[in-house]
Parts: sequence; C-alpha cells; structure tokens
Amino acid sequence: MIDPADRDALFDLLHRHHVTLKHRFGQNFLVDPVLRDLVADAAGATEEDDVLEVGAGAGTLTIALAKRARRVVAVELDREMVPALREVVRELPHVEVVQADILRYDVAAAFPGGGEIVAGNIPYNLTGALIPKLLDNEPRPKRLSLVVQKEVAERWTSETGASVATVAVQVFAIPRYVMTIPASAFEPQPRVDSALVTMEVRPRPAVDVGDTTAFLKFVEAVFQQRRKQLAGTLGRMHGIGSSEAAARLRAAGVEPERRPQTLNLAEWESVYRGFA
Repeated sequence: MIDPADRDALFDLLHRHHVTLKHRFGQNFLVDPVLRDLVADAAGATEEDDVLEVGAGAGTLTIALAKRARRVVAVELDREMVPALREVVRELPHVEVVQADILRYDVAAAFPGGGEIVAGNIPYNLTGALIPKLLDNEPRPKRLSLVVQKEVAERWTSETGASVATVAVQVFAIPRYVMTIPASAFEPQPRVDSALVTMEVRPRPAVDVGDTTAFLKFVEAVFQQRRKQLAGTLGRMHGIGSSEAAARLRAAGVEPERRPQTLNLAEWESVYRGFA
C-alpha cells in the first residue's frame, strides 16, 4: 500500500496523477509518519467508530484512520486529487471517497444518528466556517480531532472568550490543545506552525440560554467593538445608555469596564441574560 506520508511516495503519486497543488485549497500534507500516527491516535477511533475526514487530500491521514475505525468517509474538494486518493485507499473497502465541498456536504445523511468522529488537517481558510457547520445543528459528532493553524488552536482553547470562535466552540464542545506540529512536518511547508486540537462534543450546550443561535449573534455583535468597554458597547446596542448598561453588568457580576475578550463562558451567559 502506498503511504503518502513518505515524501518520495507523495511526490511520485502526485506526479503520476498529474496533480497540481492549489494554494486556494490550502493543500499542505503531513509527511511525518510519527506525527501522522499521533494525530490518528488522538482521534480516539475504534473498530466501533465511524469517521468523517475533512480534506483528505492524498490520503496521508486517511490510511492511518482506516487502521483504527470501522468506517471512514474521506471528503476531498479537489477533483484533480480524488483519483490519487482513490489509488491510496483502493485496498481499504471500508473507506468511502467523496468529492465534495465539506461546507455543502450533507453530514447528517452520511451519519444519520450522529456520533461520528470528525478528523482532518484543516485548510486555514476553512476553520471559521467549519465549526458552525459541524456543531450548530443536531445530530452532532461525538468528537472532533483537527489539525489547524496554531493561532486558531490557541484561540479555541483559551480560558477566556478571546474571540467569537472561542465562545462558539466552547458552547458545544470541550476543546483540548494536544500538541504543536511544526511547519517542517508538512509538504509543501506552510509559513506558520500548526497544532492538534481535540474537542469532546457536549451532550447539551454549556450555556442555558434557550436559543444558542441568538446567544452567539449577541456575542458576535458585542465583539464588533472588542476594544471598547462593555458598558459603552451594550448601552449603544440596546439604546439604554452606558449608566444603565453598567448597572445591568454589575447585577450580572461583571465589571462594566471590562472588554469582551476577557469574559469566560459563564460570564457571557450572565451578560446575555441581563440584556437579551
């Protein structure tokens, strides 16, 4: 079996299939076999698990996941790459290759009961849209194990709501920063380091706000003024003035002078309840 985690094997595979790497697809392949296997292990897949692989590329991670899981659905956007991917997994009947845009792919139809594990080396330009796609609606996966830009990983796992993405992730999942992966482990080599993050999906959202969509829209609106103090931002948003907003914030246990990126998830819930 071809192992595209070997640089020579990868170059030969791409050459034979006349694959031209495309910058817009963020195609950076993990070509360190040891790190690749650590990434596959972190997904925690067993012979009872189904796996959705996002951005399968040349199959570097696919074959490692296939050794551990009952079923792997490998989704790849690049039509030119798909024949190479099919060659890599041709001896693995429990791997299904799908040419599709993951943001338009019907995950619920592929995994009707939810509970799948989502794994992948995620293109940097996809991270912002992927999490809502996977977590906003039921049925949800049971776990995510994603290689992303290191800065994104640090944001997702921050102890405070450092960004809208931090809050959105932590409402639905418990993220853990597993390890840093140096740029040198990829081919072609990206400009920045990456990191592996796992997320255990919560059985229910971490905030009791009734409508999580409305809650996240509220958070996003406040973050539009991330450099401003909360009292001024919320006073303007709700047309009540900064003094009244400050009083509501104190009642919620939050000092009015604080800025949105300093709040943790419980504080965001309290603020939302005071202003929703």
